[in-house]
Amino acid sequence: MEDVITEVPPPSRLLPEDLNNFTPPPSPLPSPFLVFPPLNSQNTHLRPSLLIIAMSSPSLHFLRHLTPKSLVCSLILPETPLAGISAGPDSFSDKSCNVYALGSVFIVLVQCHVIPERAHAVARALLREKIVPERVLILDSVQSRNFRGRLSRDEAVAFKLETSVMKKSSFFVKGLGYYPSGSVVDGLGAALLGLCEVMRIEGTLVMTWPDLGGPVMGLVKDLLVRDVLSGVEYSVDGDYEEEYLKLSRRKDRVDSDLYT
Repeated sequence: MEDVITEVPPPSRLLPEDLNNFTPPPSPLPSPFLVFPPLNSQNTHLRPSLLIIAMSSPSLHFLRHLTPKSLVCSLILPETPLAGISAGPDSFSDKSCNVYALGSVFIVLVQCHVIPERAHAVARALLREKIVPERVLILDSVQSRNFRGRLSRDEAVAFKLETSVMKKSSFFVKGLGYYPSGSVVDGLGAALLGLCEVMRIEGTLVMTWPDLGGPVMGLVKDLLVRDVLSGVEYSVDGDYEEEYLKLSRRKDRVDSDLYT
């Protein structure tokens, strides 16, 4: 006689994905939100002439060294641990997302990882909650998996995409070709540009390649100094170029060790 307790049960007649239908869905994550310092608590909308959102390594490194800029607010993602986040001056290892004011220009340094599923929520928090910019410049990196064509790590290149409102106005970022047809943009950069299109904001997405190295840093610096920050009073603190080259060399050594 079979032992019903120790005998292996027969296979289920339901597929694993069907069994998941009986489990309650996970509770939705709270929306990202902006936190203002106590002395700068805002009950009205902020309207900068330009909002720069930096996500690529060269843009983050260059804009982090601009002075004098003052902290406006911080973006909080509820799913991100608070350890390693600061509201002070950003460092490369900091996982914050702080908004700074440099005259009439706001600068967002996105140093935390934003998963694709949260990109639209983060975009709404930056563009619809308290900050209503006249123009938006998004600085992102080209992902080789999404690019249709060849990319060389020895050659720095940059491309742009614009909202329809921006195309009808005077050109904001000059001397750049458009992102090649058939290539894909995803993540936070795509969500921000799409929201700019919906809100009819003059928006430009600039994507650079590669993510590290002296040539791409020079390309990003020239673009910002020549076209974007002209007329804005600022200075660059420290030897940021040498720091960036050291960071690039460390990254190259780590990558080479992974494949040896």
